[in-house]
Amino acid sequence: MLLNNIILGVFGNRIKEIEQLRKNPVKAQEIVFNSLIKAGEHTEYGKKYNFGGIRNVEHFRKNVPVSDYAVLQPYIKRMRSGENNILWNTPVRWFAKSSGTTAGKSKFIPISHECLYNCHFSGSKDVTLQYLINNPSSKLLLGKSLTLGGSRKIDEYNSKVKTGDLSAIMIHNSPWYAELARTPSKKTALIPDFDEKTNAIAKYSSNRNVVSFAGVPSWNLVLMNKILEYTGKKHLIELWPDLEIFFHGGVAFSPYIEQFKRIIPSEKMRYMETYNASEGFFAFQDSPSDDSMLLLANNNIFFEFMPMSELGKPLPETYNISEVTTGVNYAMIISTNAGLWRYLIGDTVKFTSLYPHKIRITGRTAHYINVFGEELIVGNAEDALQKACAETNAIVSEYTVAPIFMSETSNGAHEWLIEFDTLPENIEQFTNILDKALCEVNSDYEAKRYHNITLSRLKLTTLPNGTFIKWMESKGKLGGQNKIPRLYNSREYADQLLRIINTRLTAR
Repeated sequence: MLLNNIILGVFGNRIKEIEQLRKNPVKAQEIVFNSLIKAGEHTEYGKKYNFGGIRNVEHFRKNVPVSDYAVLQPYIKRMRSGENNILWNTPVRWFAKSSGTTAGKSKFIPISHECLYNCHFSGSKDVTLQYLINNPSSKLLLGKSLTLGGSRKIDEYNSKVKTGDLSAIMIHNSPWYAELARTPSKKTALIPDFDEKTNAIAKYSSNRNVVSFAGVPSWNLVLMNKILEYTGKKHLIELWPDLEIFFHGGVAFSPYIEQFKRIIPSEKMRYMETYNASEGFFAFQDSPSDDSMLLLANNNIFFEFMPMSELGKPLPETYNISEVTTGVNYAMIISTNAGLWRYLIGDTVKFTSLYPHKIRITGRTAHYINVFGEELIVGNAEDALQKACAETNAIVSEYTVAPIFMSETSNGAHEWLIEFDTLPENIEQFTNILDKALCEVNSDYEAKRYHNITLSRLKLTTLPNGTFIKWMESKGKLGGQNKIPRLYNSREYADQLLRIINTRLTAR
């Protein structure tokens, strides 16, 4: 299409930069590293760790500690009160409110002007350009992009400082021309109450020419089903015949793909994964035939990767992108243009290829089960679940997994709490396939399951439809960047879900 060609021509230089990135990401990271260190040199944090004396990455590793949110929180608290030059050298007026999961107190991630425009928005632009390159006849630019935004509010620390979900911050600060391409209106997209927002979007956007939508799969699925209920349509193609792409991220897509195929039964529908967290825009799927994502090494984020065996060590060993290897589970560490220095973001990734450097998200550093030495990660769970669903024609809506601790009379086990969109043809068969598949993808789990020495076969508990939504609602975490923890080393989440079921049964 002519319009697509014009846009690709206008941004030709950036397209060349992405091509160069595939060949030489190491050079891109050197440029980013030097730029970040120079920007942070005269900040309070930079002076404390002598950024002015840092000349290379090795010196950076030896002199600046790996940090998590708890370490940086005192600095961030001062930034939220209006102090400048603490972690970053320009005023920071936006903070992305994120807990990462349903657990714990909220984090407030600094979003500087540079981070917003030269990381988040630039990453979104790269995704659009790549999509148009892959699909030259796309009608993406001729229709509306549906956005399920989060919420924002004035921060309690300072009237000049604002907080909100990342999506809300991006909508609030997006350029005027983005408003022309988006549905619903900015006002509707930023309604704080999730139910009120989705009802308003159903009314406002159902008669627009929607060609794309973007966001977290779980919450968008809730929205799309509400739109179908409001319009009385069976599927979205009846409503939006030109719908062609869902840009998704935040959680693994595999548990949701069959549900989306059911409500969008179209061969032309495409799905493209992005990796855009509150802390930065890190990667995107650049090829429809490869579900891994290209690491954006030139997007003003400096990356380090820590083998999971180093997690918790006071001086962990880390690797830059010239030193990583494929197939290793790494915890990702970032330094950003908003002042997060050697920040352990909490995600784990594996490289699927080098030159170009491509990754898959494998889970969270805090979300795994290793009660019995099985070291089960989210990637294992997703792979096994996908196989069980495929072989029993099941569709999973949501799930979480918890340990069943050993007792004097019984071995340990894992309890899978699953909410099905379509039940398996045979629950017993589904359970057996899932358990066997876990053994196939995780040798540690297989060893613990051998002859039931340590672990018995997993226990499957089916939950009524709407249980997970009810649970999230009880925590005030509907919509936005909120995610359901898939794996956890305690029974905290599982027991809360079971109490919701028991409460419902008692109420009857």
